[in-house]
Amino acid sequence: MSSIERNAITRVNIHYALQALAQGAGGIFFLIFLLKAGISVPLALLFQAGIVAGRFFLRPLLLPLAVRWGIKPLLIAGTLLAAVDYPLLALVKGPGPYLIFLCAWSSLGYLLYWLSFHAYFAALGEAEDRGGQIGLREAIVALVGIVAPLLGAWGLTSIGATQTFWAVGLIQALAIVPLIGAPNIPVAPTVPAGGTPVREGLGLMIADGMFAATYYHVWLIALFVALGESYSAFGGAAALAAIVGAISGMVLGRHVDMGHGRRSAVIAYSAAAIVIILRAASLDLPWLAVIGNAAGSLLVTLITPVLMTPVYNMAKASPCVFRFHVATEGAWDIGCLIGCLAAAGLTALGLPLAAPLLLALIPALMLATRLWRYYGRGPA
Repeated sequence: MSSIERNAITRVNIHYALQALAQGAGGIFFLIFLLKAGISVPLALLFQAGIVAGRFFLRPLLLPLAVRWGIKPLLIAGTLLAAVDYPLLALVKGPGPYLIFLCAWSSLGYLLYWLSFHAYFAALGEAEDRGGQIGLREAIVALVGIVAPLLGAWGLTSIGATQTFWAVGLIQALAIVPLIGAPNIPVAPTVPAGGTPVREGLGLMIADGMFAATYYHVWLIALFVALGESYSAFGGAAALAAIVGAISGMVLGRHVDMGHGRRSAVIAYSAAAIVIILRAASLDLPWLAVIGNAAGSLLVTLITPVLMTPVYNMAKASPCVFRFHVATEGAWDIGCLIGCLAAAGLTALGLPLAAPLLLALIPALMLATRLWRYYGRGPA
């Protein structure tokens, strides 16, 4: 890897740490703040479904912008647009126009941010070091996550939502600073035929979107309810989980780089099944829910390298890394939309939150199967 790419990845990691600070202090409270504002659980899940649906339909509009300006300006724009989410969230007092506007704005901001971030990271890294790079990135996020939820919980209980979310938005906006000196990645107007087919990446990301909807979004709501809808207890549980994640951060990424992809996939998604069942069984036992949340943080450090290593490497081997992520991020939105709608439907029918949590077992099996096939073809 060249010194320019190494410097760029360092800058991206610093940027991501600041973004993770905002996510940990404000983003993880997004759906549960809506519950506190009088939004029902099914409606909160429909709100999340609306965000990913908006992202899916707006996605084709970004390619001409990327061709004109490159990837980095879009990443900076997405970071700033996402920063506005937090002050807007503080205005929501229940179902109404603010909720609808926030849904639309979040769709645009996080479309720009995540599409550009994944394309940028994929373009910079090298295949032989990819797992370790992702593991380091996630370890940094876990370290930040120890402090961030405690700060967010303190702010919401001590100084109120308006001041807390304005501060979080400022932190998110400051995440553009490390990117200023990083190189831009151009996007060609046209691409040659051939290269890595996108189909395999689409299958992985649809399944991961379904997994995220049930395993992550539903769980945040379920944990908050299990802990008596206390911001302080929720923030403490998130901080404890981050400690577990930081300790385990870089182990499995290097395991993938050493050619143990199949073994890593089996470990990761076997652990996922155990954690899903544990979480579903913990909703009437707060202490067990805290353990289930901490186990989930360990699981992130297992899953992210084993899943994103092939996705990033397929992207870099494709004719255009940005176009590859336009397709795969759109597939993720479809999967997340399906998962959110299914979870909203189950909770609207009066079923306990354990029911949509257990749905995560289906995409976990899909991901394990696909990754087993991928890593069986040779070195990552």
